[in-house]
Amino acid sequence: MSKLKFGLWLVFLSGLAAGVFVAPSAPVGAAPPNPPSNVIVGKPVTPVSFDGDLRQLPRLATTDTVPLLRRPAAVPTPSASKRAPLTNTALARQTKIGAGRMPSPSVNFDGLDSMINASRLFPPDPNGDVGPNHYIQTVNVGIGIFSKTGTLLASFTYNSFFATALAPCNTGNHGDVIVLYDAQSDRWFITDFAWTIGTGPYFECIAVSKTADPLSGGWWFYTVDIGSTTTPGVYWFPDYPKLGVWWDAIYMSANMFAGSTVVSARAYAFNRADLISGGVLRNVAIDVLGAYALLPSNLRGTAPPAGAPNYYAAVNPAGALSLWEFSVPDWNNTSTATLTGPTNVPIASFAIPCVDPILGVLAACVPQLGGSSVDALGDLLMMQLQYRNRSGVESLWVNHTVAASSDVGYPTGIRWYEVRDPGGTPTIYQQGTYQPDTNYRWTGSLAVDRDGNAALGFNVSSAAMYPAIRYTGRLLNDPLGTMGQGEVEIIAGGGSQIGSNRWGDYSAMTIDPTDDCTFWYTGEYYSTSGNVWRTRVAAFKVYPWCGSTPPVVSEIYYFPWVSKAASQ
Repeated sequence: MSKLKFGLWLVFLSGLAAGVFVAPSAPVGAAPPNPPSNVIVGKPVTPVSFDGDLRQLPRLATTDTVPLLRRPAAVPTPSASKRAPLTNTALARQTKIGAGRMPSPSVNFDGLDSMINASRLFPPDPNGDVGPNHYIQTVNVGIGIFSKTGTLLASFTYNSFFATALAPCNTGNHGDVIVLYDAQSDRWFITDFAWTIGTGPYFECIAVSKTADPLSGGWWFYTVDIGSTTTPGVYWFPDYPKLGVWWDAIYMSANMFAGSTVVSARAYAFNRADLISGGVLRNVAIDVLGAYALLPSNLRGTAPPAGAPNYYAAVNPAGALSLWEFSVPDWNNTSTATLTGPTNVPIASFAIPCVDPILGVLAACVPQLGGSSVDALGDLLMMQLQYRNRSGVESLWVNHTVAASSDVGYPTGIRWYEVRDPGGTPTIYQQGTYQPDTNYRWTGSLAVDRDGNAALGFNVSSAAMYPAIRYTGRLLNDPLGTMGQGEVEIIAGGGSQIGSNRWGDYSAMTIDPTDDCTFWYTGEYYSTSGNVWRTRVAAFKVYPWCGSTPPVVSEIYYFPWVSKAASQ
């Protein structure tokens, strides 16, 4: 439910419609910026232990009545000197669905829906992750634990889940929900933010499973102050928190608001060893003045080299993917934390979708059959910033929504990137714009399997169809910059959203740790027109023989979904 509270969107200063950033100015009366170091050493946090069985929790309706209207978009830019070397290049969009035959889902079932919420919270923020035996999905503001065949084993609200945590996490959960599985420790992380009054203080509620069993293995509950400033009693609102698993910490980002104005982006690090052991949590944050919508990297598969920093990224319409490195060299002295950057990696030019060319404001522009248009979230990178280390070749994968032109921005498509050598000299190894027809595609999420095959999930809609959930993908040897495999529909929409222009704000593609080959995806849809949103969960492989040697038979004849490139 990110970017809530303010009904009027911030008017971008001149030049935004043309793809030029303008840094926001500090509001009158706002808290002063942090000292030059920008390092905020967090107070140690002692967890609360929970040892019950989650299947015994009641399925309570939320009492959260906060209006979920979009936060003003404020996309700043690096300084002109840093922007100058950038060179924009034209990138032809992919105008056809790939010729390869993408496999259909092996698992496909309904997830949680808005019936758990008495107040019909918009947007649902659907996301999920998969472990050895369970799939956990989170929505605003509920949690569902499923078997990997789709059986719902337990479901409950965040307030019910955190009921024994310290205030305000016990009663004041407000959304921006995230769930992560950490294959390194075989542990689960479930988070959202909480507060008691709108002026702060503000907290991140972090639940960490004590074992691999999320149902009866127990949890640690941490209530972490994430909105304090260096001025006592003054709090910045930490909106749109996003998290990623790393070798030494769980890293997080948020957009910091003083009133209705973006003051900075803030990057956080929560010590991973403390979290998984139930220890007193060491944590640190660093403000990035003039930045917006950073996304931390999320580890899947082989760990990065020893001591590697976590990587943060943000998209810059001036023509760059901006990267930062967050490092905590001494967890016993967190004031040593550093956030270096940005390194601005040139990318092909693009248009931000849903920008009114006259007013310069973001507007809802994704049409639905029989319904009003919804938000394309074109000013944000979509979760996750996925990290892969394949035989020493490090890469980051990420996507965002773009438009065919700057005039209003339609139809929308999905720009995606593979960045290699992020810790050395980062370069765009490949990039593509998936916009194969006149339908609108948005809310993408991208992941990569052990062999380097990628899957991209998204919503698709138009004035002639209800919003549906689909996915596509590419094999390792497909032509660079293309999603060479076909497009598969997880579920066709049966209706359109009525009553809100908020959609998303995100979806989630992740990878199964048991084989590092099976993708799991969740997103939003409607079975009938109205205000009861639903979610869907599906699992599939991009390449049936991922992790193994394909048959020696003529697979092109017997298995037409395998491209020639993949069989060579």
